[in-house]
Amino acid sequence: MPTYLSRKAFADSQGWSPSYVTKLGSQGRLVMSPDGKQVNVDATLALIGKTADPAKDGVRQRHEEHRIQRDVYADIRPDALDPVSVDVSDYQAAKASREKYLALLAKVEFEKVSGQTVERDAVADAAYRYGRLLRDTVLGLPKQIAADLAAIQDPWELERALTDRLRKTLEDVAKLGTDDLNKAMH
Repeated sequence: MPTYLSRKAFADSQGWSPSYVTKLGSQGRLVMSPDGKQVNVDATLALIGKTADPAKDGVRQRHEEHRIQRDVYADIRPDALDPVSVDVSDYQAAKASREKYLALLAKVEFEKVSGQTVERDAVADAAYRYGRLLRDTVLGLPKQIAADLAAIQDPWELERALTDRLRKTLEDVAKLGTDDLNKAMH
């Protein structure tokens, strides 16, 4: 199933400026949804890959390195990196501490770019929606099956019918929940 994002969300997901996505659209390198309002992410990335100029690989690589550096340093206060504000006796300790935290930030950014980490809020939101879906579905089950169960006299047959319906309902919710979590992580 194709993934669709708004132009802005697509730009953010790729680390591009919205104006670059607009430029891609004017070049005919965006694959849009059937309603023409959202970008088909996979098809667009494939089209961009096919139409990319191989002579510009060096430029593309430099821009990617710049984006990673920008993201690594974006969360750091300027005064935290200023060696002049550090006492001279503690200069080496401060410099080592600075390098340690820069390395940790670079590691976090690498894990984010390589897909090893996900946004916590997106996963928490998906888990919350999944929990609500599960609760609502299970609480709605008695209304759906009450008449069928009332007609069954044999306790073993009643247990089997109830177990079958619960299993089917939970399997259906699990499929929906997996889709929600996958969307939240990508």
